[in-house]
Parts: sequence; C-alpha cells; structure tokens
Amino acid sequence: MDDPYKILGVKRSANARDIKAAYRRLAKKYHPDLKSGNADRFKNITGAYDILSDSSKKEKYDRGELDPTTGRERAGPGFWTNWSNSSKAGQGHPFTFDDFGGSGDDIFSSFFRQARQGTNAAGWSSTRAGRTATQKQVKNTNYKLRVPFIEATLGIKKRVTLSDGKVVNMTIPSGTETGTKLRLKGQGRLIEDKGETGDAVIEITVEDHEYFSRNGQDIFIDLPISLWEAVKGASILVPTIYGNVTLKIPENSNTGSVLRLKGKGVPKSRNHQLGDQYISLQIMLPEQVDEELNKFIETWVTTNRYNPREKMKIT
Repeated sequence: MDDPYKILGVKRSANARDIKAAYRRLAKKYHPDLKSGNADRFKNITGAYDILSDSSKKEKYDRGELDPTTGRERAGPGFWTNWSNSSKAGQGHPFTFDDFGGSGDDIFSSFFRQARQGTNAAGWSSTRAGRTATQKQVKNTNYKLRVPFIEATLGIKKRVTLSDGKVVNMTIPSGTETGTKLRLKGQGRLIEDKGETGDAVIEITVEDHEYFSRNGQDIFIDLPISLWEAVKGASILVPTIYGNVTLKIPENSNTGSVLRLKGKGVPKSRNHQLGDQYISLQIMLPEQVDEELNKFIETWVTTNRYNPREKMKIT
C-alpha cells in the first residue's frame, strides 16, 4: 500500500476531522457494494484510514516505524548499529530478546523469542530425544467496527466491509454494547505458510444516537412538550427503538417528570426479557413569544404568583 496520506488525499498536517472527512468521501465513492465501486481501491482507503485515525499508529508511521502494507512495526533504523556499538556486543554477553527492543509482531522479536525458548527460526525445538516439530498457532485478525445504535440494541444480520476491505456476513446480537468482541471463525487473514486462516475478532463500538441513550436494558429519552400539553395533558407520539407509540401526558406535568413505557427497552438475547423506556419531560416555550401570550402572563401572574424555588430556602 502507498503512503496513507496520499491515498486519502490529505496533508501530513491534517487533523482527525479532515482525515475522517476524506475517508467518508472516498469510501462512499469506491465502496464495493456500489455500481462504481472498486474493491482494491476501497481496501487501500480503509487501510490508510485505519492507520491515520489511530493516533498511536499514525505517530509510528510518521516516524517510519510502521509498514503501511502489513500494518506491522518495522525495526528501528539504527537497530543493528546501536546494538553492535553497545557494551554488550562482542564481550560474550548472552543476548536476550530485550536487548533487541523487539515487539511480538516483528520478525526479529519472533526469532529471538524462539531462541530464548529453545526453538530455532525454522520451527524446531531442541529436546534430549532430538528435534520435534513445533506447531505454529494460527493467529486471529483483530478488527474494529462501528455499529448504529438501533442495530446494536435490537440486533441484526448484515453484510459488512472490514477495515482491510474484506466483506463478511455477521450477526450482531441484540443488546450489544461498546467493547463487545464478536468472533467469526475462519474469517481472518490467510497464513500463507500454513495454508490456513485464523478467526476474525471484531470489537464493536456502538454509535451515539440523536436522542436515545442506554443504561443496561433500559432506554432513556428527553421529550420536549409544549406549555399547554404540560398544563392540560395530551396524547402524543413518542419515538421508541421499535417505532413511534402513543403516550398520555398527565395534566399539570412538569419539566423533569419521568414516565415509563414498559417493555420498550433493550431485549436480552439469552432470555428475550425486555427492559423499559423512560421519558423525561422537558417543557419548551415557543421560539418566539407573541404579544397575546405576553399579555396573558402579565394578567395571570398578578393573581397566581408563586415561587418555584421556595423549597430551596433561598433568601
């Protein structure tokens, strides 16, 4: 893969908002499901965004420590020179994995970890009985996926495109929360020397909703009502995660009054029990108060003055 900045068409000084905007614009244009889509181009776009949207990966790439094609760390530029000039080099000091500053993801760390564990780079371990082949474990591939609020709460079966361009069919269980990890067996990257594929492990981030929020199995919403609906009561439509329902507002309701819609919360996938939805009423005055309302209030307050802060004992 080429330079991620070049792929997204942004400058190296671009901020997170610019990077995200560039990714969305290109993703909409080249998504494989579209008629004008381009799977290879989309794969490069998502790979570039995966690096530049992660501050840690971005910093490593900017320092030349991250390979954009594999997403793996590179050995530092002074790797061998720095060690050969160190006090340990050439003095018969037994080197260790830590001497080389490697991480578990690069070829050097793999080699020296094997050496420390009595296993050579060819995958053989030394034993008294002789050499025995050490089976390599097929690694999982980790992904991150953003899921709309309603899809995460109700659950859905959908076809998604992962960050490397891989398209998979997956089931998102009802009640899925941010941080949930879903495993797709055999859907990871191909391990070429084994001819096998690992699992895809997908970590979910649930997107915020415009007006719903969630706590456990319960859904919460602030509901604006008019002054006359609060005073006289009314039957109004209220949004739920299942669609709109009719809710009766009692007379003399106030801002902060909470009503409950039983069984309109999040379903629990294991036992199918439902949470509730809680509606917090918020009285909203009209954006522009006309002269008629002003005159009414002036007349009304002369005989109906009250102090809503009386219980606070403010003097």
